[in-house]
Amino acid sequence: MATIAEVEKLAFDLQDSERAVLASHLLRSLPAVPGDGDAGITEALRQDAEPNSNPETRTSLDQGVRDRRH
Repeated sequence: MATIAEVEKLAFDLQDSERAVLASHLLRSLPAVPGDGDAGITEALRQDAEPNSNPETRTSLDQGVRDRRH
């Protein structure tokens, strides 16, 4: 069986359009709803949805860059 590193190397050798198709197939193969063990995915989805649900929590790009520098 191939390792992740081997598969990744082969994938990066594909043309952009082929990698896009592969990525789409891989993403569709994942569960639609994160399970209890997917706390990282659940948190990322929550953070991604937060600015859309509460515009007051949005940070401008300039503010984000300033915050990272301090």
